[in-house]
Amino acid sequence: MMFVVGVTGGIGSGKTTVTNLFQQHGIVIVDADVIARHIMDKGGEALTAVEARYGKEALLDDGSLNRAWLRERIFKHPEDKHWLNDLTHPLIREQILSQLHQAQSPYVILSAPLLIENRLTKLCDRVLVIDVSEATQLQRTQQRDDVSEDQVQSIINAQASREQRLQAADNIIRNEGDESELTPQVEKLHELYLRLALAKQSTH
Repeated sequence: MMFVVGVTGGIGSGKTTVTNLFQQHGIVIVDADVIARHIMDKGGEALTAVEARYGKEALLDDGSLNRAWLRERIFKHPEDKHWLNDLTHPLIREQILSQLHQAQSPYVILSAPLLIENRLTKLCDRVLVIDVSEATQLQRTQQRDDVSEDQVQSIINAQASREQRLQAADNIIRNEGDESELTPQVEKLHELYLRLALAKQSTH
């Protein structure tokens, strides 16, 4: 099996910036967020199930998912959130496994904001946490998504705590500065993961 590095971090921590730097080294990135978005593509079984449950109200005029409506709905109705998770999680996991299996690089990165919460760490040989303070999370996410502090705070509260993430980490990248401070950290870890991946291959 391929050597898998799980990358996680809270909202606004800069996961995408970090995984893009790994990608520049030719590393395949399997992104759980991207997979989760595509799970709801038109014609797929997930969207069909959503429409069967909620009717046309859950769709936009073009027949695609009305994400804002659904987000609002699960925010107000916890039982809907459970139903949606039961529907999407197995489909997402199946896609993740398939993409990890197909990856053609010395090691592969699984990027997932809920890596720890959804126990995806079991698929990983190493866990890399992108760590920032809560104040930075709030500031960055508000600037990026133009949302209220309350909304960002509720997302932070729903994710694993900073302590839980750091406990699960094999490696940590601190991302309080700008991208120039990330590059050397990524290069160092890239070298480490290449060595570990090689060592894993030679024992199999």
